[in-house]
Amino acid sequence: MLVLFSALFAAIVYRWISLERLQRAAPLEIFGTPTPEPTATRPPVITGKLDTAKLFNGITLHSTVETIPGADAATERTEPESYVLDLKLLARVPSPNKTIEELTKVSPQLPTLLPGLPSMLSADSVSPLFAQLYDTKVRMLRENLGRLDLLLSRHNFFDCQTVLQLQHPQTHRKALLLQADMDVDADGSDADRLPAGTGAPANFKPATSYRWQKKTDAPNPYLDVTEERLKHTEEEYALATTTPARKRELRNVIAELRAEVSTLKKFSFLIGATDPFIVVPGAFTRGAEPVKPGDYALVVFGDAIYPVIVGDVGPNDKVGEASLRIAKELNGLSTAYNRPVSDLKVTYIIFPGTADKPFGPPDLEKIHARCETLLKEIGSASVPLHKWENIIPPSPTPSPTPSPLPSSSVTVSSPPTASVNPSVSPSPTFAFPIRSPTPIEHSHAATAPASSPAVARAPKKKSKQ
Repeated sequence: MLVLFSALFAAIVYRWISLERLQRAAPLEIFGTPTPEPTATRPPVITGKLDTAKLFNGITLHSTVETIPGADAATERTEPESYVLDLKLLARVPSPNKTIEELTKVSPQLPTLLPGLPSMLSADSVSPLFAQLYDTKVRMLRENLGRLDLLLSRHNFFDCQTVLQLQHPQTHRKALLLQADMDVDADGSDADRLPAGTGAPANFKPATSYRWQKKTDAPNPYLDVTEERLKHTEEEYALATTTPARKRELRNVIAELRAEVSTLKKFSFLIGATDPFIVVPGAFTRGAEPVKPGDYALVVFGDAIYPVIVGDVGPNDKVGEASLRIAKELNGLSTAYNRPVSDLKVTYIIFPGTADKPFGPPDLEKIHARCETLLKEIGSASVPLHKWENIIPPSPTPSPTPSPLPSSSVTVSSPPTASVNPSVSPSPTFAFPIRSPTPIEHSHAATAPASSPAVARAPKKKSKQ
């Protein structure tokens, strides 16, 4: 009996140990199994704790819940129409301002600043571009209604007060007038004028629609970053583990990046932080009187008129955007993320067909003169145009290399003392820092022989393009 009892006890202990080992080993097998990453094929289902109203980008939300008697829960759980959210967006399409009185409600100083404006208004002054703009906005709402995060915000839906096509009765000068808010465009780069980048905010693009052939060999400050992105994208495309669907996406990205690299190597562009330009929707560049990059324009805000050019083309469903340079002039607190004017109180007057070819670096004096002439053709203004100052520092002039003296005439003498020229004014403070001279450059300036040309030269004036 003792032997039988010992064998039974040993069997029980062995069985218990085996079960313990099995329970401990099972989780290791589960965690060790690789889980494939899911591929998103449709918009994510709204789950969890979400503030539904915040998904609507400022749209006023009226929510109700209605119930009706149904079958048993097991049946209704499998019936798609038993649990439904009907989504309906009601948007009021605004009417454009037409009369001088309506324009004055938005910009009270407008008739005083532009005394010839009332004579240019007529019963049919509203441009078809206004209706086209809001047709595009409504179409975008319909397309994105299933993606609440992609809907136009209330601010961007109501961003245009009017679009008027004008013509002066005497000079027959045509103009396009917009009343809108002002968002900020910080895009653009030009290594020939500003070797260092001015920052890269979200959605930054180093190119603008207004461009010209590069004039120096200085590489674009954003070329390295773009080439690096291209390299990583091509490497991902070459991986054996990259899915066919992902490769299709990468092919488009690679084509875009290669085109961008080629463009950055060939062209220079406007710089949002330094150049005064505005942005127009792509739809405005087509039609009977198209607006094109390079066309001259005026920005009217408060009691001031600013001469500018059309420098970039934006999306078809938004209006009212200007370079960071203009934004900071209107509101010193403006940044790439902080618009200068949120109300619809900015008036843009564009002169289609006035662009000068070929394009080149913006000449602020020429922009001022051309806009002044065009302003006279629509009745002049009661105030002088704003005068833009060039805030881009001039390119440093390289020190001349002194000619070597014959070996027979070399004499040992104490190094000359660098003299200070009292006529040279202190260096101005620019909006963007520039590279300080290296110690080598300082040493060349200090040891230049008296017979060599002057080391400090006045910067050459930029020739008008």
